[in-house]
Amino acid sequence: MSDNRLRPQPHPLVAAIPLVVLIGLLAVVIMLFGSDSLSGGSQVALIMGMAVCVFVSMVFYRVPWHVFEKQIAKTMGGVAITILILLAVGMLSGSWMVSGIVPTLIYYGIQLLSPQFFLVCACIICALVSLLSGSSWTTIATIGVALLGIGHALGINEAIAAGAIISGAYFGDKMSPLSDTTILASSTTGVDLFTHIRYMMLTTMPAFALTLVIFALMGLGQGDESVVHVGQYTEGLAATYHISLWTLLVPVLTALLIVRRVPSLVVLFLSALMAGVTAVILQPHILMQIAADPSLSAPSALIKGLAITYYGATAVETGSAELNELVATGGMTGMLNTIWLIVCAMCFGAVMVASGMIESITRVVIGWVRSRVGLVSSTAGTGLFLNITTGDQFISIVLTANMFQNVYRQQGYEPRLLSRTAEDSATVTSVLVPWNTCGMTQSTVLGVATIAYLPYCFFNIISPVMTVLVAAIGWKIKRTVPST
Repeated sequence: MSDNRLRPQPHPLVAAIPLVVLIGLLAVVIMLFGSDSLSGGSQVALIMGMAVCVFVSMVFYRVPWHVFEKQIAKTMGGVAITILILLAVGMLSGSWMVSGIVPTLIYYGIQLLSPQFFLVCACIICALVSLLSGSSWTTIATIGVALLGIGHALGINEAIAAGAIISGAYFGDKMSPLSDTTILASSTTGVDLFTHIRYMMLTTMPAFALTLVIFALMGLGQGDESVVHVGQYTEGLAATYHISLWTLLVPVLTALLIVRRVPSLVVLFLSALMAGVTAVILQPHILMQIAADPSLSAPSALIKGLAITYYGATAVETGSAELNELVATGGMTGMLNTIWLIVCAMCFGAVMVASGMIESITRVVIGWVRSRVGLVSSTAGTGLFLNITTGDQFISIVLTANMFQNVYRQQGYEPRLLSRTAEDSATVTSVLVPWNTCGMTQSTVLGVATIAYLPYCFFNIISPVMTVLVAAIGWKIKRTVPST
C-alpha cells in the first residue's frame, strides 16, 4: 500500500482503458459464441483486459511486476474457500437430484396448477426448483419450458407466462446457497454466504411478495378453462424415482444447520453426504443406472454411481425428453467453467487494484455520492450498466464489488450492504438485457423475445427499486465509524 502512495495514480480516463478493452472484447465474444461465451471466450477476454492493465501500468506508471504478483496471490488466497464451496455445490446439486429430493418436490408441486392461479403457481414452482438447484438457467430450460407449454394450453399469454417463470427462477437463484452468483457476490465482498442470504431477505422477500400479488391479480382475469393434465411428469417421476416425503428430511436438516449458523462449506458438504445416504437407501436403481457397469457387484455399483453423482454428469432415463433434461446434473465437473471464470475475473480485479486504477475510478464515484441512498443507487445503477455493457452477470458482480468495496468501507457501511445491492441489481437485471448471456439464453430457450417478456419480469424489475427504497428507509442498515 505504501508503494502505491509513492507512485502517481492513473488518471480516471486512463484507468477506464482496461474496462473499455474488456467491454469491447466481451461484445465480440458474445457475438461469436452467444450463450457459450462462458465456456472460455469470456475468460480469454478477462485475461486480455488484465494484460492491457498490466502493460499500461508497467510502461507508463512504472509499477513493478512483483506488485501484481503479490495482489493476485492475495486475491486468489481469499477465493480458495469459494472454489471449495463451488465444488461442494456441485456435489450437492447432483446428490439432491439423484436421491429424489428435487423430483419429490416437483412431483407434488406441479399438481398445484390451475388456470386462475397458474401464474402464481408457475412463479412459486420455478422459485422452489431454482432454490433447490441453485440454477435459474436449468430451471427455465426444463420445468420452465414445460410450464410455458401448459400456460399456452390454458390460454395464458406467453410473454406473461415467461415473466412469471423468470421471476420465480431468479428469486430462487438469488436466494439459494447453491447459486454461483450468490456465492460469487458474497465471496467477492468478503461476506459469509448465509449472512449474505439472510440480509438479502430484507429486500428480496418484499419484492417477491409484491410480485406474487401482481401475478395473483393478473390470474383472476384468466378464463375458467379445463386444467391441463400433467400426468406425463408425475407418471415419469413416479416410475423413475421412489417418490417419498422421507427425502424431505435432508432439506429440513440442512435448514436447521443453516439456522444454527454452521459454516457454509460444512453445511453444503454435510447436506451432500445426507443426500448420498438417501440415494443409497431410496434410489439404488438410479445409482446402478448411473454406474452402468453390470460386471460390478451391487455394493460396488452403488459406490461407483454415488461417486459419479458427486463429481460428474448424470443422465437418468425417465421416458420423457423434458424430464431427462430436468433431472440431469453436472456434479463438480459442471462447476469448472464457473470456477475458471471466477479465477480470471479475480485476477483482472487484482491487477486493477494493484495498479491503482480501481482507486482512481472510485474516487470519481465518491465525488458523486452524497448520501446513503446515493451510494446504494450508484451501486445498483453500476450493476445494471455493467450488465448492459459487459453482457455478463458474473463480470458485472465482480466489477461492481471491486469498484465500490473501498467506498463502502471508507463511509463506514457493512460489506453485506454492498453484497446485497450487487445481487439486487447485477444478478436479476441480466436477464432483461437482450444481448446479455442471460437474456439471450432465456429468450432462445423459451422462444419469447426479451423485449416481450421484460415488462412482466416483475421481480427482476422491482428488486433494484426495492434495494434503493430500503436504503432510503435505513432498515437494518448499520453505519460504523468510517475507517481511514
